[in-house]
Amino acid sequence: MSSSAPKGSGTVNVLYAGSLVALMEKQIGPAFEKATGYKFAGFAAGSNDLAAQIKGKVRKADVFISASPKADQLLIGSANGDWVSWFVTYATSPLVLGYNPKSKFAAKIQSGPWYDVITEPGFRVGTTDPKADPKGKLAHQALLAEGATHPKLLALAKNDKIIFPEETLVADLQSGQLDAGFFYTSEAKVAAIPTVQLTGQQLAASYTATVVKNAPNESGAEAFVAYLLGPDARKTLSAQAFELVTPPKVTGTGVPAAVTKALSS
Repeated sequence: MSSSAPKGSGTVNVLYAGSLVALMEKQIGPAFEKATGYKFAGFAAGSNDLAAQIKGKVRKADVFISASPKADQLLIGSANGDWVSWFVTYATSPLVLGYNPKSKFAAKIQSGPWYDVITEPGFRVGTTDPKADPKGKLAHQALLAEGATHPKLLALAKNDKIIFPEETLVADLQSGQLDAGFFYTSEAKVAAIPTVQLTGQQLAASYTATVVKNAPNESGAEAFVAYLLGPDARKTLSAQAFELVTPPKVTGTGVPAAVTKALSS
């Protein structure tokens, strides 16, 4: 089954959650271009930061892809500029601890428990800013939850030195700057990062997509979201360990015809 996304021309500017860098730049973006004729231009950052940039008119966008519906809610309603009137939740991905297999702590991470290993002297763990993106907030929740019985984690949760930009966290781990980091299962899969489960935790990203008000390339934006919800993209998502929301969940009103068609296909 092939993509039913509309074809066209011009550049589609997609602002997306930093946890999707490899997926968007190496897989979804190029495949969208080939299938539709549009040109993909992506920019990654924390979901909340991106919402603030849209609201503040710092960066123009055609499409906004978030790792949490709460980021979309920052753009809904007259008080928020009505930048978004609807969004589609299309996939989820659990939070895990990813580690560098060359780390001297690798064997201990594998044998666990994770909350004991990451507080050992000399262990370098990375997360993202809980104020800027959902993953950082979830990681903070994980540390606080276990901190009730393992106090060292409470100190770690307050340590700003473990905070890294979401869009570079994978590279920071792979280059050896970190022994481990908090990632979503899907981004770890794309980057071939080994992981361990966060025992006792059930925390996950919920990925959403929408067209931004006054999108410079509105037809291209609709085509991109339609492609993302179509069979080709969903096959790619599934192969990269995303858990598909079936059927995708629509929040709000005013979903354009091209996206509605993709939802019903």
